[in-house]
Amino acid sequence: MCGILAVLGVGDVSLAKRSRIIELSRRLRHRGPDWSGIHSFEDCYLAHQRLAIVDPTSGDQPLYNEDKTVIVTVNGEIYNHEELKAKLKSHKFQTGSDCEVIAHLYEEYGEEFVDMLDGMFSFVLLDTRDKSFIAARDAIGICPLYMGWGLDGSVWFSSEMKALSDDCERFISFPPGHLYSSKTGGLRRWYNPPWFSESIPSAPYDPLLIRESFEKAVLKRLMTDVPFGVLLSGGLDSSLVASVVSRHLAETKVARQWGNKLHTFCIGLKGSPDLKAAKEVADYLGTVHHELHFTVQEGIDALEEVIYHIETYDVTTIRASTPMFLMSRKIKSLGVKMVLSGEGSDEIFGGYLYFHKAPNKKEFHEETCRKIKALHLYDCLRANKATSAWGLEARVPFLDKNFINVAMDLDPECKMIRRDLGRIEKWVLRNAFDDDEKPYLPKHILYRQKEQFSDGVGYSWIDGLKDHANAHVSDSMMTNASFVYPENTPTTKEAYYYRTVFEKFYPKNAARLTVPGGPSVACSTAKAVEWDAAWSKLIDPSGRAALGVHDAAYEEEKAPASVNPILENAFRSPAHGESTLVKTVVPTAAV
Repeated sequence: MCGILAVLGVGDVSLAKRSRIIELSRRLRHRGPDWSGIHSFEDCYLAHQRLAIVDPTSGDQPLYNEDKTVIVTVNGEIYNHEELKAKLKSHKFQTGSDCEVIAHLYEEYGEEFVDMLDGMFSFVLLDTRDKSFIAARDAIGICPLYMGWGLDGSVWFSSEMKALSDDCERFISFPPGHLYSSKTGGLRRWYNPPWFSESIPSAPYDPLLIRESFEKAVLKRLMTDVPFGVLLSGGLDSSLVASVVSRHLAETKVARQWGNKLHTFCIGLKGSPDLKAAKEVADYLGTVHHELHFTVQEGIDALEEVIYHIETYDVTTIRASTPMFLMSRKIKSLGVKMVLSGEGSDEIFGGYLYFHKAPNKKEFHEETCRKIKALHLYDCLRANKATSAWGLEARVPFLDKNFINVAMDLDPECKMIRRDLGRIEKWVLRNAFDDDEKPYLPKHILYRQKEQFSDGVGYSWIDGLKDHANAHVSDSMMTNASFVYPENTPTTKEAYYYRTVFEKFYPKNAARLTVPGGPSVACSTAKAVEWDAAWSKLIDPSGRAALGVHDAAYEEEKAPASVNPILENAFRSPAHGESTLVKTVVPTAAV
């Protein structure tokens, strides 16, 4: 991951202003420690902090067209750049960078080329011929981007809020799948897939199509000229990513450069579910496995730095970001610069445990659509910023554009959790990789219950965070919380504590408005909380808040006895009266 900063139309073109922009760009250097670049044209500045993954020797940015009239600063990876270059035979490329193709596509097709890109990206492009500019963000918002406005009439774009928050009067999180054009002065959505309207699809379930689409998504993300690995927790999503890479690695170009032995990484408190499960999967796949440990106190000590980097006060994001942040530092120290991770599967397939209570396929599908649309505020933000804090790039094959289209075109009836038919959460994905002849994973791993990353690193992690917050936030502070924080008022001491840290780094109202709010149970949207009356009494993003579903659900705050039998019986086998839930509680890789 790189860091970009663009400032266009500044009122002051002095040397001091250029120095200020360079200073602000340095705030992004953790994202790109390999090289720094800046291009200025009249009152416009494009700066870049590079993490060199593809073409490390000649791909420094900003990048240009042949005569340098088009300048672009990019954060991301364009996986189909070779295919796109083949369409641009009249153009001369200066580097081997996958991102250079953006400048030439703009020359050839104008502003309408963005949908041709297959990858994750945020970029700003300046056309000096008419002094117009565009900015765009990838379909789902894997790569972060913020947009701001200065009092002098300038327009700002940055990979992270910290580079523009001090100098902009107002700023927003740039919406994913959108493009901003200075010619029209507004944002427009370039990404318009069929599922975006949330109408109910009807395609029949084709397990082979799911499998083949996902394998293609994984393999295209092995485009790298540097050492890489896979984040492996031992849950379904990360295990499938590792399995597909292991199966095909020897056939790839990257194996010739870095060998055909896959490196996998996992972090957790000693004795946590993640560590045990990940080792089992790693042993099965034969990977070079790196088991990393942290303590609750080490995590608590890192909280302020984590919140500074991930730029949110959302509780579940901070809970999960902290171990990922610590793990990324250790991974980078081993010389690895890129990892594959498992984000997105639960949003696409309804894998969170609260989906057990979806009343019908319409509400199930609409919730998956809402979850995907919000990924840039939660899991994508976490996976990108927690790794980029240490100059590590995370790639997410489940969020491949084509794979999402295939998966979201399915009749949602086949995604519904149906205990009477033996279907647990994400059954359509599990079944697609259930191959008796050439198994991708052992059966008990393939059909293991969903667990959230912040839970699976060790339950005492979340309990420790709550205890820490309770020691620092008084009852009187909570009583006055709505006056101190009228927007997104924290409802727990843990949320209040995170909010105080966030406001220390990002005190402007515009900053707090970039963070979503609303009640959530086990990572649900506020709408899905309505699916079960008992959930309204236990608003917590942990998977353990899914009362009657999670094997390790909170004991002390269960629903009243009159409700429990209903919740319990809903998930018992009609034949034996015993729960069909897998009793091994293990999380997916980065969800």
